[in-house]
Amino acid sequence: MKEILKRLINFETLTKIESKNILIDISKDKYNASEISSFLTIFMMRNITVEEIDGFREALIELCIKVDLSEYNFIDMCGTGGDNKNTFNISTISSFVVAGSGIKVAKHGNYGVSSKCGSSNVLEYLGLTFTNNNNLLKKAIDKAGICVLHAPLFHPAMKIVAPIRKDLGIKTFFNMLGPLVNPASPKNQVTGVFNLELMRLYNYVLQRTNIKYNIIYSLDCYDEISLTSEFKVINNKSEKILSPSIFNLNFINKNKIAGGQSIESSAKIFMNLLNNNGTKEQENVVFANSATAISLMKNCDLITSFDIAKESLRSGNALKSFNELKSILK
Repeated sequence: MKEILKRLINFETLTKIESKNILIDISKDKYNASEISSFLTIFMMRNITVEEIDGFREALIELCIKVDLSEYNFIDMCGTGGDNKNTFNISTISSFVVAGSGIKVAKHGNYGVSSKCGSSNVLEYLGLTFTNNNNLLKKAIDKAGICVLHAPLFHPAMKIVAPIRKDLGIKTFFNMLGPLVNPASPKNQVTGVFNLELMRLYNYVLQRTNIKYNIIYSLDCYDEISLTSEFKVINNKSEKILSPSIFNLNFINKNKIAGGQSIESSAKIFMNLLNNNGTKEQENVVFANSATAISLMKNCDLITSFDIAKESLRSGNALKSFNELKSILK
């Protein structure tokens, strides 16, 4: 590792194969915590290359516990996190709204690292038990329309890195990798990213796959459609900058989509929304993000997809998906 660190400090980059092998060696406990921490830190100080992130991605996919959901046409909605905006759990709630609209979802998620309450934190608090049992996951996506893939259960090789990431408490390239390493290998994906550089990288990496995707980024640095600014969407066919007006909405104040100050308060926001007791701004942000997945899967425009998302929540179907999943995974 010392030679690798010297090269990186001298502004050299790694090949895809080198990147892949280093991550595999990290998983085999070949390096100490200081070396791993230094390796992670370097990538916080300079941009990661397409070859490096693709190598890391391949390593994690090779090392993970695979999930076979091939009989379903499903989508993953997973943001990178790392935007330090402390919003409520937008992509997680949106996943249930999308499931409630009749689309199958395999949600990849984890505990919060740079946020107060990640996807797994809130779902665990609300009574979901995480599993990597393939039969249970199939039952969940079949009956509830959604299954949750809690990353640590599928990437055991990365348990060495987990305490180091937690101690650092800031985004690392593992934040970048999360949406790229869903163990069920989705053919459809909506991913929020925390800056334009990463958006470009994701586009290059996903172009190498057969995934149908929407990458989203709000121009005031949210890794989701925040409705606080214009937002950019890149997919297999186009690259556009859009405004909330695409949904017939106005810009909102960032305070309107703030998350809870604890897991308990975050869970309260989560359930208020699913029970149709959220604020207008919270609901519209959820509908907008859900629309990016619905439009991808149903081949319809964003405003139609927004209305489909609204109906999923208003009808109680999103809540029904959540309750059904909870009953299966209790």
